[in-house]
Amino acid sequence: RLLVTVYHNDDAAWDYWKEISELPDEKIIRISTSDNFWSMGSTGPCGPCSEIFYDHGEHIWGGPPGSPEQDGDRFVEIWNLVFMQYERFEDGSQIELPKPSIDTGMGLERIAAVLQGVHDNYDTDLFKRLIDASAKHSGVEGYGEHNTSHRVISDHLRSTSFLIADGVLPSNEGRGYVLRRIMRRAMRHVKMIGCKEPLMHRLVPALITEMGQAFPELTQAEALITETLLLEERRFRKTLDRGMRLLDDEVSKIGKNKILKGEIAFKLYDTYGFPLDLTQDALRSNDMTVDKVGFNNAMQKQKSEARAAWKGSGSMAIETVWFEAYEKLSASEFVGYSNTHSEGIISQIIVGETVVEEAKVGDVVMVLTNQTPFYAESGGQLGDIGTFITSSGAKIQITDTQKKLGVLHVHVGTIISGKVLLGDVVEMTVDAVNRHKIQANHSVTHILHAVLRSILGDHLSQKGSLVAADKMRFDISHSKAITTNEIKTIEEKVNKIIRQNTEVTTRLMTPKEAIDAGAMALFGEKYGDEVRVVAMGETEGGADYSVELCGGIHVKRTGDIGYFKIVSEGAVSSGVRRLEVLTGKAACTYSTDQENYLFAAATIIKTPVSELSNRLNTLILERRAMEKELSELQKKIAMGGNISSDKKVEDLNGIKFVGKVLNGIPAKELRSLADEAKMRIGSGVISFITVNDGKVAILTAVTEDLIKSVSAVDLARVGSIAVGGKGGGGRPDMAQAGGPNGMEADKALEAIKNYLSLLKNL
Repeated sequence: RLLVTVYHNDDAAWDYWKEISELPDEKIIRISTSDNFWSMGSTGPCGPCSEIFYDHGEHIWGGPPGSPEQDGDRFVEIWNLVFMQYERFEDGSQIELPKPSIDTGMGLERIAAVLQGVHDNYDTDLFKRLIDASAKHSGVEGYGEHNTSHRVISDHLRSTSFLIADGVLPSNEGRGYVLRRIMRRAMRHVKMIGCKEPLMHRLVPALITEMGQAFPELTQAEALITETLLLEERRFRKTLDRGMRLLDDEVSKIGKNKILKGEIAFKLYDTYGFPLDLTQDALRSNDMTVDKVGFNNAMQKQKSEARAAWKGSGSMAIETVWFEAYEKLSASEFVGYSNTHSEGIISQIIVGETVVEEAKVGDVVMVLTNQTPFYAESGGQLGDIGTFITSSGAKIQITDTQKKLGVLHVHVGTIISGKVLLGDVVEMTVDAVNRHKIQANHSVTHILHAVLRSILGDHLSQKGSLVAADKMRFDISHSKAITTNEIKTIEEKVNKIIRQNTEVTTRLMTPKEAIDAGAMALFGEKYGDEVRVVAMGETEGGADYSVELCGGIHVKRTGDIGYFKIVSEGAVSSGVRRLEVLTGKAACTYSTDQENYLFAAATIIKTPVSELSNRLNTLILERRAMEKELSELQKKIAMGGNISSDKKVEDLNGIKFVGKVLNGIPAKELRSLADEAKMRIGSGVISFITVNDGKVAILTAVTEDLIKSVSAVDLARVGSIAVGGKGGGGRPDMAQAGGPNGMEADKALEAIKNYLSLLKNL
């Protein structure tokens, strides 16, 4: 069943196969195309390939590699070997690599197909069950004309689920955009098979049944995967129909060249969220393609305009400074985990974007030292502030500490006195009060993270944070708003851990040891060969409550945090919620202020604080009732009595007409007034006009028996033009319009009456 290919002039590979496999000559096939010569591009490492193929049997159409029928399914590549032995240059010449290697790999799913006796990956047990689930939940046959769509849905369900489980959420950039592209391609196929409701989220249980045991992270993230798929599919369905209408309209205009303009494809991408490959998929069924050059040009134009609008600061020059500093100085040594004071030597001074040997009073400088107790901004935690005093007495006020290239601690500050020289010995003192506030806010992120997962679910993961001295911001993957009761429970649990006043411990481990010990790693973070594992708090069973990989600075005991308070909660993007938090004295001050506001409100309405909520609800209901009563009185006063009386109804050549300018009546009330007037006069035309804040709102209504003769839309348009508007809209029996000239409201009414008179005379 096996045969192999080698590059046409690779005699060594041919001889080896002959020696080790005892394959007949006709099953060792020489291929001269690029299929059997791999390269990274026009230059770089490259070499000949040898591939192993499996013959699925004569009952499957197709021929061996190199034959006219090679694109059939009978012979399938299951293994590949690249003999990386050359380096290619721009002129096409090649030299042998000093250290050749073999890059080899197997197609796992293709081997699964071989073992299960099927010739197609999608006929393996995993995909068959996912396709069956897709067919069941969509109500569309899985192996008929829609088989391709069910395959796409099943395959993309798997890839999106693993990405979401790893902490990726759909967005418009980076890995989030890769996820969104995959999801939307599958969701278009859901639409293509005629499924009117979101489908993919309903297939998650089938995927977990198949793969959850081998990949427990899928089971743990089931709720997050399900909610993310549902939200994204609902969102995409809103734009899919509009985008497809635009695409269909443009396709109808395409001539014989069958190429969609690149700027149209870009509009679909930019306005309707259609990734380019989704547009290409949609066109492929009509045997059409996209002008990719035009698309890329439109994309580049947008980027250029964005760059032009951004006032840059010449950052390339300063980046060069950091690379040169790293090559010359290597990493800064951080000694600040247990110290807020140390000595060091100034190893570099930068003013602006220039490396200097000395700096004077008033200069804003960036200073590098051989070691430092100043923590550099990292992982959302802001850098330390403090002072530098040189051996000559010069003083630098440090206002920020940044990390460059992951290893350089850059102290940013202003020279307050004296002259700072390269090589000066410097006493470095961190602002201890500011450091403690940052430590408290950082440590509470760990406790909060663990509490959130215990209350809201294990699907939750950290998506970002800001740890400053005065506040803490914490972003999490969660698709629903956190309720008031949940926030109360979260605060109670966090403060309970704080009150335990347990020691915050730190251990050094390898990343694998840390994960095996239960430490939580944050997706997207890069960890070295050795990591710091920070643990704090206790469970009821005595285990560590929070265990995370973290290189930041923390309090010594949880009690040092003092007090914890959530001040706001809201959405920042799809599937991401943000909590804003205060700790310590700031949290106590905030809580006291909130109590004072409550007491002040209770005093104003003369009720105890404990009864404040009930009293406010009663007052709100009473206010609504009075507003409703007032509105009814305003209508009656504005109408001046019974609108169906003879004095109110005009006869315009046989058509009953009721019209009035009602100053101060809300525009939304006009419809109910018109409905009442239509009922009272039986047959006729109504026009009510109101003026609020100098702007005119017009409502026109026509009874059912007259709409063939006169349209409410035409009447509203005539009135709108009279007050400087551009027309209106609605139905033949009722329409609305407006205009900016409130002083001309009477003219709108006259214009409508004149139009009616002329219309009747016609």
